[in-house]
Amino acid sequence: MSPPIQLLSPEVINLIAAGEVIDSLAAVVRELVENAIDAEATRLSISVFPELWQVTVADNGRGMSLGNLRHCAKAHHTSKICDLDDLWKISSLGFRGEALFSITQVGQLSIKSRDATDDAVGWCLEYNQQGDVIKEETAPIAPGTIVTASNLFGTIPVRRQGLPAFSQQLKAIQGIIDNMSLCHPQITWQLYHNHKSWLTLSSGKTPQHILPQLLKSVHFNDLQFLCEMIETPAQQPAKIEMVLGLPDRTSRGRLDWLKIAVNGRVVRSPQLEQTALAALSRTLPKGRFPVGFLHLTIPPSEIDWNRHPAKTEIYLQSLEFWQDKVTEIIEKALKLSPLTITTTGENQRVKKLLTVSENKGIYNVGSSDGSELELIQLRAVGQVNKTYIVAEHSQGLWLVEQHIAHERVLYEKLQDEWQLIPVQQGIILSQLLTKQVEQLQKIGLEIEPFGDNTWVVRTVPKLLENREDCVDALLELSLGGDLESAQVAVACRSAIRNGMALELAQMQDLLDSWKKTRHPRTCPHGRPIYLSLEESSLSRFFRRHWVIGKSHGI
Repeated sequence: MSPPIQLLSPEVINLIAAGEVIDSLAAVVRELVENAIDAEATRLSISVFPELWQVTVADNGRGMSLGNLRHCAKAHHTSKICDLDDLWKISSLGFRGEALFSITQVGQLSIKSRDATDDAVGWCLEYNQQGDVIKEETAPIAPGTIVTASNLFGTIPVRRQGLPAFSQQLKAIQGIIDNMSLCHPQITWQLYHNHKSWLTLSSGKTPQHILPQLLKSVHFNDLQFLCEMIETPAQQPAKIEMVLGLPDRTSRGRLDWLKIAVNGRVVRSPQLEQTALAALSRTLPKGRFPVGFLHLTIPPSEIDWNRHPAKTEIYLQSLEFWQDKVTEIIEKALKLSPLTITTTGENQRVKKLLTVSENKGIYNVGSSDGSELELIQLRAVGQVNKTYIVAEHSQGLWLVEQHIAHERVLYEKLQDEWQLIPVQQGIILSQLLTKQVEQLQKIGLEIEPFGDNTWVVRTVPKLLENREDCVDALLELSLGGDLESAQVAVACRSAIRNGMALELAQMQDLLDSWKKTRHPRTCPHGRPIYLSLEESSLSRFFRRHWVIGKSHGI
């Protein structure tokens, strides 16, 4: 049986971050969905009738007893906290006792519910503007709750006129469901718009099963999921989950799908978002942004939710600790390790070839089981067109583009060991614009006038010290942006060129260095470094799954 709903004390009410909770159709959906999740629902059905200003949310959660139904719509009545101490250990999505009462202030509220522990009967109650019951009767209903809010803002016509168009309100509702489904992947969602099916989301074990349902262009195998149990600085258990779109496979044209969640709710956290973006720096092409969902499960005592009526702004203790953990889990997700390399989905081009082959030759084969590599040991076996290194491993082979693999190695080395050294004889540059001189000074080079429209450079990056094209490289650096851009330019110019023949030992050294980098999947410009040809895909293509008799026409 669910705990009793009771009135909060004046002391607690005065400390709650008061504010209008219901200000749109989306806000109604948000509050009702949060209540359903708090009731341990695993299936939610949401029906929206914008023209009627009506929202219905049905769930299969615990349900409410008649006693709780009689009090649930009154102001500051809740079962989720009791006293002042509970404000500092909130573990539920709702806790203020404002949501249902706020709905009665702007519309008509009716609730059908049946307590999951009571097999006898369900109840249907209607409420007035004060949250008092005005109608009460039995109702045939399965365990769970159906809440209907109708004629919303009907008594406040000015509010209706000030709301966005219905299309924008529906978009806001879908955004709420997107966020909640990622935070609670165990739930099945059904959304209806004017009785027509609008969105259906199947449940999954992790957010990795949910995100491809929300972004149709993203495949399950474009994503990497990691989950780690950790200990906070206060020595309490916590969890960090990350679903990351692998940068060599998926990205977005705008920063709209990097989401941060804490304890079951997507929140605004500019600090953690910037930390994630910094950890993914120089892994995507210019103008592209990552796809990612980060979920922190933190002891309630280390969070203050009581900052904003919509609970989207929080105070997070030990922020620097969590920033470090975010950086660490992103680096792990990008590593070429047994945990993050799977045979399924590594090569979309080969999969398309297989589909064509299967359609033309009348045969079918089973899909790969997605098992992880036991050990990433790359062995150089050759070079293609003096451009691609052929690397063999236990599950197949990779083609590694030598120039950009070396570029990644050099770039991270420059990041860690950026070193400017004096040159014995200054390097003369001429015809520089003022902004070019300022750019070289900005990245730390020592440069001074040396005659009419001529300058001498006294220090250069160590990698350029003995290069014949040092002058060209310095001119290139003078046209760049920040220090990071300069490091990319130096790495690109210093890396092994395509068209250069390599000995096997040189290839092996490059492979060994490259696979240890922090971001081995893409070069600093965001280009993919390797193409995977797994044994499972090769055997499919060459039809080695056939039985011997069938392959000989027997």
